Formats: sequence, structure tokens, C-alpha cells
Amino acid sequence: MQPNPIFLRQPKSFWANVRSLSQQLGYTRRGTGQVRVPTVAELRLGLEAIGLGSSHVVDEGGNATELGQLLLDYFQFRADVLNDYVRVRLMDVAKAAETFNRLSEELCPTCPLPMNKQKGEKAAPAFFTGIINTLIEANANGLPCDYDPRKLTSVTLDGSPLRTLARRVDGAFTSAVNPIAIWEIKEYYYTTTFGSRVADGVYESLLDGMELEELREHENIDVKHYLMVDDYNTWWNMGRSYLCRIIDMLHMGYLDEALFGYEVVERLPAIVAEWVAIHEARL
Repeated sequence: MQPNPIFLRQPKSFWANVRSLSQQLGYTRRGTGQVRVPTVAELRLGLEAIGLGSSHVVDEGGNATELGQLLLDYFQFRADVLNDYVRVRLMDVAKAAETFNRLSEELCPTCPLPMNKQKGEKAAPAFFTGIINTLIEANANGLPCDYDPRKLTSVTLDGSPLRTLARRVDGAFTSAVNPIAIWEIKEYYYTTTFGSRVADGVYESLLDGMELEELREHENIDVKHYLMVDDYNTWWNMGRSYLCRIIDMLHMGYLDEALFGYEVVERLPAIVAEWVAIHEARL
């Protein structure tokens, strides 16, 4: 999904309020299976409970200020998009396997189709990664793509490194050196608990996004940045709070798009066409 322009790149203070309130009030309402939308009163109570002022969001009459209303609008948007849009696109392993097999038959990919890291009966292609790689190859107009960079992403100036990112990414178009786009893939079909490894995947993308923001602001160089995640049980049943964090990152400007489950089939062809157009414009 693309960010809602209403909330895109609000001041850092806006996101400080989002994080503080989400931490105190919780991202979800227990027992409902739904993402939480606080009330005006909860905005005040949430901030005051952690020793922070609330007059900037709720006035003396108990009404939301302009900032308070914008926060309420964002929390409602975040809940709606996760409850109604993201949830229904997250796949389980059976749906991912069916989609992978169908696209493989239709598109006959020659790109890398890696295996997962499971053993025994669970050993199989990494379905989500395979879907993504297949769709990129099918829409890349013959241009190269590094589907598994084993080096740090670098942006150069006159042949010398200008910026080198702190960590390796899962894919780069057309190369990990001066890429048009980079992406992270987080598929967790066999995870039974939402552990630190899954959570770290979100924060890794946050680090990449912050480095790319600095590059854009100081060098006027834009590298597209994407996060693609899948598995209904991992992300929806166990990790809804981290889905909220991903939506936050998207609107903070640290991601160009976040793609959830089957959404890669819906969006990647158009996204890759944009990359091709950028490449052709640079020639």
C-alpha cells in the first residue's frame, strides 16, 4: 500500500505522540482482534499516565485540539487500513504455495527461486520470495536485478562511495551499487511465536529508511525503499502491533510502499514498471 498523503511526513513531534500513545494505550483492544482507536478522553489519560502534558491534544473543555483531531484521524485510518485492507491480503502457507505455483506455470521464471530454511516435510521453496522474484523478472523489461545482494548497498559519486548502508538488504534493482530500489522480504509461514527475530525485521527496515532519508535530504539522491511481509498467523494473530509500526514507518517517509501478502501480485507489476521508467530516464 502507498501512504495516505494526509499523514505523510508529519512533523517528528506528531510521531512522538503516536508512539507514546500507542505504547501506553496499546495497539490493539484485547479480546476483539481489532486494532485500537483511542477516544479523546484516552488521548489525555494516556499521555498523563506517563507523566506527559496533554493540553496540546485536548483542551480544557475536553475537546480535541487540531493536533488531537489529526491524531484521532490517523489512529482511525491505521485501524481501518489494517482491519479491512491488510488483514484480507495476508496469506497462509497454502495460499502462498498456490500463488507461487500458478505464477511459476504462467511466467516460467529463470530468476533465483530460493528454498526456505525448514527441514523435513516443511522444506520447500520460499514461496513469498519466489513470488516477488518472479514478478520482478516478468516486469523488468530485461533489465538486471540483484535478487540476493551479498554486499552492502552503496551510492557513489564520481566512482567513490558517497553513502554505504549499514546492513545488507534482500534485493536491489538494478544493482546494490547505485540502486533504483531496494527491498526487504519478511515471510514467516512456520513461526509459532512472535519473537525478537521477527520484531527485528521491522526495525532493520526502519534503520534502512532513516539512512535513505539522510541521503535524500543531504545529497538529493532518492533510492526507493520497500518492505514486503507475509503470513497471516505471524503478522495478524501474533504481530498486529508490528503491523501498526509498519504503517507508522510508511507515513513517516521511511518506506515508499509496504506490501502485505497477496498485495505483491496486485502492486509489483506497476512498481517495477516505475523502476524501469526511472532507469530509462537516466540513460
